[in-house]
Amino acid sequence: MNLVLKRLIHDKELGAAILAAPVVWGSLILVGLPSSGNPYWPTEFPQRFLMLAFVYPILEEMVFRGLLQGWMHEQRWGARKYCGITSANFLTSALFAMLHLWSHAPIWALAVLVPSLVFGYFRDRDEGALRLPMLLHCYYNIGWLIVF
Repeated sequence: MNLVLKRLIHDKELGAAILAAPVVWGSLILVGLPSSGNPYWPTEFPQRFLMLAFVYPILEEMVFRGLLQGWMHEQRWGARKYCGITSANFLTSALFAMLHLWSHAPIWALAVLVPSLVFGYFRDRDEGALRLPMLLHCYYNIGWLIVF
């Protein structure tokens, strides 16, 4: 079996992060959050979908988790953990959520905070590696774009 696939199967934290997304999407649907009503829009606007699903998340992870969180984590205060979350992760995620205010309603910009903390957690856990944060970010965006 492929080493990467084996790791994915045995990584309980990653499994929880993967399973949490559809649970959240389903819960939001159950409480009546309106969806786009057109789950096929990605085929109608493929360039926009590809940008939102892959290009932007990968660039955001490079900037926020790679550069900003990486720099903060190198500072003495940045590596301090509170409830398993580093100061660098929390501050990066807060900034990430605030910057989403330009294109999202305040409640949705705030909702970005939790996934951002998840992405940052995997960056810290995997000693700065961005592969999992990038993959998770793309996965979360794809689901969100199709459902909502």
